[in-house]
Amino acid sequence: MKIAIMGKGGVGKTTLAAILARLYAAEGRPVLAVDADPDANLGLALGFAAAALRKLTPVAAMNELIAERTGAAPGSFGLLFKINPLVADIPDRFSLTQNGVKLLVMGTVATGGAGCVCPEHVVLRRLLQNLVMEREEVVIMDMEAGLEHLGRGTAAMVDRFVTVIEPGARSVQTYEKIRRLAADLGVREVSAVANKVRGPADEEFIRARIPAAALLGVIHYDDNVIRADKEGISPFELSPAVTGEIRGIKEAVGQPRRNEEAEG
Repeated sequence: MKIAIMGKGGVGKTTLAAILARLYAAEGRPVLAVDADPDANLGLALGFAAAALRKLTPVAAMNELIAERTGAAPGSFGLLFKINPLVADIPDRFSLTQNGVKLLVMGTVATGGAGCVCPEHVVLRRLLQNLVMEREEVVIMDMEAGLEHLGRGTAAMVDRFVTVIEPGARSVQTYEKIRRLAADLGVREVSAVANKVRGPADEEFIRARIPAAALLGVIHYDDNVIRADKEGISPFELSPAVTGEIRGIKEAVGQPRRNEEAEG
């Protein structure tokens, strides 16, 4: 199972990614959680200690490794470099493991005026391709709203694109944007999860705007999620209500997408 979780900042996609990862791990499955959001905080939501996370270097910041794998000197652009670098060993060499979940932090590329075709970008894109198409674990990717690092072939191999939304017009707009971006990559359907739902009015707002076939489930607002963040504990440990709702979402994620059923 390969799952890409997206959404605008603050909607709770990291909470969903972390609890999904812990649920799969609790079943005894090997799980690789990938923090591909520039605002990287998946490790804390998974329950890793802050001190351990400070020692974990994002892949995009590994200048010597990137230079070695691409043949380009750090900071050099406009030169020839490999566009298909070796990356298969990176997840095992540069990750942390706790509670059965392996964490890999991707980092972000500060392109400045250099454009997006740079050694760092090439390594990240090839790494995502490897994670989706060649790894055997359950891979859960906590991503930003864009899909810049996912090529057409990689995107087509992702089992689920899940957009986390809140009961609000801007959040629904983000879902529509991600759905269009995914369609450009050959993915015809993007699922949604509604988070921070406070009552029937919020749920009605979501269901009026998201097709029933696309809505995997609803997560209600729970102060224990905020408490977990303050205490540096995974919400998996402190919020049984939210964990239970995400367990239901996990079961929905495991079902074939409607376009796959139609093709079958």
